[in-house]
Amino acid sequence: MSTRVPAPVTADSNPLRDPDDKRLPRIAGPCSMVMFGVTGDLARKKLMPAIYDLANRGLLPPGFSLVGFARREWADQDFARIVHDSVRAHARTPFREEVWRSLAEGFRFVPGAFDDAEAFELLARTVHALDRERGTGGNHAFYLSIPPDWFAPVCSQLQRSGLSDPRPGTWRRVVIEKPFGHDLGSAQQLNAIVEGVFPADSIFRIDHYLGKETVQNLLALRFANQMFEPVWNSHYVDHVQITMAEDIGIGGRAGYYDTVGAARDVIQNHLLQLLALTAMEAPIAFTADAVRSEKEKVLASVRLLDDLDRSSARGRYSAGWQGDERVRGYLEEDGVDAGSTTETYAAMKVEVHTRRWAGVPFYLRTGKRLGKRVTEIAVVLKRAPHLPFTDTATEELGQNAVVVRVQPDEGVTMRFGSKVPGSQMEVRDVTMDFGYGASFTESSPEAYERLILDVLLGEPPLFPRHEEVESSWRILDPIIEHWRASGTPPEDYVAGTWGPPSADELMRRDGREWRLP
Repeated sequence: MSTRVPAPVTADSNPLRDPDDKRLPRIAGPCSMVMFGVTGDLARKKLMPAIYDLANRGLLPPGFSLVGFARREWADQDFARIVHDSVRAHARTPFREEVWRSLAEGFRFVPGAFDDAEAFELLARTVHALDRERGTGGNHAFYLSIPPDWFAPVCSQLQRSGLSDPRPGTWRRVVIEKPFGHDLGSAQQLNAIVEGVFPADSIFRIDHYLGKETVQNLLALRFANQMFEPVWNSHYVDHVQITMAEDIGIGGRAGYYDTVGAARDVIQNHLLQLLALTAMEAPIAFTADAVRSEKEKVLASVRLLDDLDRSSARGRYSAGWQGDERVRGYLEEDGVDAGSTTETYAAMKVEVHTRRWAGVPFYLRTGKRLGKRVTEIAVVLKRAPHLPFTDTATEELGQNAVVVRVQPDEGVTMRFGSKVPGSQMEVRDVTMDFGYGASFTESSPEAYERLILDVLLGEPPLFPRHEEVESSWRILDPIIEHWRASGTPPEDYVAGTWGPPSADELMRRDGREWRLP
């Protein structure tokens, strides 16, 4: 049996092209990236492989350099071995020795703790040496793949060592991973700390969902097609469901997850960002300021219902079956306190008080150990005002829907009624499906490829600024506080099902039901 060797990635087949000239790739200029937290899962499984994939696609400059910073007694070659193993295990593009050798020449490692002033002095000397030896031009991005408690000490050390201050004609940028605080007050405090060191346009808050092709395609779907936008409003839309379901548990993340929970972990950032993109008005241009401005207007207009008991639900998975595997309940997971009241499922109903969406409910839900892994946006349309058929002819007919699948199989599905073949008039739901993998020969870049490249290029349309973050906390904080004040634990649901009964009841009160993806 012969093995097909993938063709090298070239500029002609590059899916991350220059938007102004599709024939040209968007190649970053001279620069380096300093990565804090290189021993973590995110760095090993996502960030390092994404950097290699960008190099393999020809999108990084020849002198690009990667500096690792961690409390390890590693030499440069030890760090290179860690990156090599991560790339081999998780890169999406073929491994090419010549690309690897060129990239590895720019690897450096600085040992030290996040509050170690001497280590940051060594880091500053290392960065300056790269400017001389590798031609990085004084342009450096600092990626903080670390717990939020360390953001302030690291930013302080970057400022004290002069690393945050660019020379004229150069740039310094900082990249921050979620969570952006744990409530509105902490988010505002975090923003004050970071903006006290870096200017606002040099701060990139990563929400990796915004780097996914399908999320960006939502804007193309709406604003590049006349067939959708005329019905994308309260005259035709009955309701919107936004779902992020996971079939896995918390794994080894109890220390993090038990202090955060499903609502803070997913709704505050991912799902509210998806809501904003779904409900926003057309921006005047696809620029950072224009897109962000429209998203901010949506988030500012989101309103909770007065009765939070009836418009929200939370749950916690108990032992059950995930496929053919028997799995433990949340309270049985390693590292979880037996008295924990952390939710692993959260659902909420909100309204968007704008002219376009008046009276249209938005339902958001997320959870772990659910029936399958899926993230989707379902825009469900109202029923036709008149059906010239008998009731028996349409008894299996549901509501039309446009479903944007974000993961795992990115694409768009449309559900509509069609006649069943035969001599009788019988109308039944059918689906029309568009899948990225079937429609485009180019491979879809991983979200972190797009986001890292945008950081190096200084192009921020996909990164939320602090106004969006704070608006999201203003929406979520009252629900979190209501759950805390109630004193009742989350409602149990069996692993492998679709959440607690209270979530289904939330929909039934409105005469609706959750979609089964």
